[in-house]
Amino acid sequence: MVEYKIEVVVVPVSDVDRAKDFWTRIGFREDVDFTGPGGFRVVHLTPPGSAASIVIGSGVTDAAPGSEHGVHLVVDDVVAARAELAAAGVEVGEVFHDAGGVFHHAGTAGRVPGPHPARQSYGSFASFTDPDGNTFVLQEVTTRRPGRIGHVVYRSADEVEAALRDAALAHGTYEEELGHHDQDWPAWYAAHMARTAGLGS
Repeated sequence: MVEYKIEVVVVPVSDVDRAKDFWTRIGFREDVDFTGPGGFRVVHLTPPGSAASIVIGSGVTDAAPGSEHGVHLVVDDVVAARAELAAAGVEVGEVFHDAGGVFHHAGTAGRVPGPHPARQSYGSFASFTDPDGNTFVLQEVTTRRPGRIGHVVYRSADEVEAALRDAALAHGTYEEELGHHDQDWPAWYAAHMARTAGLGS
């Protein structure tokens, strides 16, 4: 089957430079700032740790500035992420969870103040707006549900090292049970690292 990857979300803005300043101020990386004829402009920005990006500009969408609502930015600590945004001068709402415990309702219906009581993955949120009023939601995800990960991404050399050290310890136990050296250890390491990352292989 052909893979479909969401890579870009176009965000409608009224002032490209103001929007660009907003996103770079909160840590988004500027990848492209292209200006073409007739006032056409494309600014491509990527959040830290993300494979997907946003595009702002002029002549890139017919949507009204401020009409984007509901793009979710996944973080591993919603309280810390909210604090970072607030420190950068962003007007960000308080952390909340949904009374139903599955996903937040539209608007403010069903909102309960504070993170999910058990800090359940996928269950804690905070929302903020850009200068145009486009609304974005922070969602805390700490453990992926089975089947949700199709590939492993390590965000730093330290994370790769930690995964390798974990695999080495686990493989040592496996070899003790096996009673001899495992010549196919690379395949064992790969399967173990995929399992611990949530791939389930």
